[in-house]
Amino acid sequence: MRITTLNCNGLRAATRKGFAEWLARASPDVLCLQEVRAEQADVPADLWNPAGYEARWHPAEKKGYSGTAVWARGQSGARFTAGTGHPRGDSEGRVVGVHLPELDVWSMYLPSGSSGPDRQAWKFEYMEHIFPWLTQLAASGRPALVCGDLNIAHTPLDIRNAKSNQKNSGFLPEERAWLDQMVAMGWRDIFREANPTSQAYSWWSQRGNARANDVGWRIDHIWATRGVNVERVWIEREAALSDHAPVHAEVRVG
Repeated sequence: MRITTLNCNGLRAATRKGFAEWLARASPDVLCLQEVRAEQADVPADLWNPAGYEARWHPAEKKGYSGTAVWARGQSGARFTAGTGHPRGDSEGRVVGVHLPELDVWSMYLPSGSSGPDRQAWKFEYMEHIFPWLTQLAASGRPALVCGDLNIAHTPLDIRNAKSNQKNSGFLPEERAWLDQMVAMGWRDIFREANPTSQAYSWWSQRGNARANDVGWRIDHIWATRGVNVERVWIEREAALSDHAPVHAEVRVG
């Protein structure tokens, strides 16, 4: 089963950059999208209801902002869950999941704190809220994947300039410790599991030729509970659909 996650930085913009053609090539069984920034009226009907997929969209109440989606191929009648019970987080469309026969797959978009102290405080608030939810998923025994833009680079391997970013949102000690706690409860960063020494990135600033110079961060993740077996995980740097790259995983359960 191929799982793909992508922060599209606006689905309409990604569509203009070849999203439909890319999707046909990538052919994921489950596609997790973040920062879709769109409602049904903004999206062509054949994209809102993509052929061959069951799709669940969780747009933000604020137009042109945030939002997630999850698509599952060949899963007629699939069951979906939108939100985690946090009023602000759910109004921003931060989490949506699909419940497949063999596992659950969640698309998640954690807030960014880079624009200032208020945003960082909101990020910490949402991280505190989501942690017990993640704990329950891990403890349930049911195989699960959490995919998406977590806006955190975990280790120095996940960021080009680790030393100079230690006081910046996305690489703060408290944020990295939060991911350490995920590991302690049984979640696995399956990109790192499959690529233990790779210094590869999934996001690049749009300033200063960061992408051309590969000055990036790995903030787009796929995390798995026990029971999910990993065959391959890779970042598709060349997709050029947004300032983020798609992350793909080939997994099996059991």
